[in-house]
Amino acid sequence: MSRRPFRTRLLIPLAVLSLVGACSAEDGDEPSAAGDGDGVFPVTVEHAFGGTTVPERPQRVVTVGYTEQDTVLALGVVPVGVTEWYGDQPSAVWPWAQDELGDAEPTVLSADDGINVEAVAALEPDLIIGTNAGLDEETYEALSGIAPTIAHSGEQDAYFEPWDVQAELIGTALGRREEALALIDEVKGQFADAAAAHPEFAGTTAVFLQNAVYDGSFIAYQDGLSTDFLTDLGFVVPSSIEQFAADGQAYIPLEQAGVLNDAEVLVWGTETPEDRPALEEQAVYRTLAAVQAGRLAFTDEVLAGAIYFTSPLSLPYVLDELVPRLEAAVAGDPATLPAAG
Repeated sequence: MSRRPFRTRLLIPLAVLSLVGACSAEDGDEPSAAGDGDGVFPVTVEHAFGGTTVPERPQRVVTVGYTEQDTVLALGVVPVGVTEWYGDQPSAVWPWAQDELGDAEPTVLSADDGINVEAVAALEPDLIIGTNAGLDEETYEALSGIAPTIAHSGEQDAYFEPWDVQAELIGTALGRREEALALIDEVKGQFADAAAAHPEFAGTTAVFLQNAVYDGSFIAYQDGLSTDFLTDLGFVVPSSIEQFAADGQAYIPLEQAGVLNDAEVLVWGTETPEDRPALEEQAVYRTLAAVQAGRLAFTDEVLAGAIYFTSPLSLPYVLDELVPRLEAAVAGDPATLPAAG
């Protein structure tokens, strides 16, 4: 099984912290006629299970999915409860979002065995956000009995809908839709600027892979949501890996790893210092064209996490940390050549 699955196979058991905090809110906003989420309440948000009306500016926000805390924090709201995905970070908030969290200590929930409705209710939320929670209708109804609940849009998968779709839903529910749209434009503009500054990326074929061999396979990501951080920079994901696709990931058996030679650059989501040497122990890894040419990029734990989160706060971090590594990879960096022997 994959360690960093997207969508439906999120199976990473981690320790759960139990902390208490508060959320920020602007005072003096009186409820008014239904608006579009620009500070005028009540506001109605349409999603997979219909429309949810938020009657007034939320004061106690709980996020029940894997990454929504980033978007809430990016919009200037500190949730009272967040949900741990993986990484065992303080308050389930990774370094790229710690400044926005500040000194707050939200309660950390676990969804390893499904959403704990009772634990959510204990936080007395007035808004529950589950745009990346894989909500089914039964769980949505249970949460809606506690407080207004925002689910995924329903246009794509229940897990990991595009970050900008989630951001607009969340921004609308918080009464900060215009701020959300501006944030979306800002992040997309940063990617456009980086692509323009690196014309060598345009048309270069690249594959993003997880950090290790699992059950005799390399796990890669075909063109789509999980590779936008590459294609938005101009890279192209070779279509040949799609034959191995299942649930958003391509499971490439080692005996068929030659398909990776269709990529000029390989990006490995390594997370520990031991990951790369372990890859180099695989004979088939050493035969890959990109490996032999030193056209490789490796991540560390935080950068890999930022790629997997794909949020308004993590994506700028991805640009800062990954683009220099991609520059070296496209040029063929001798430092990435496998160890002799």
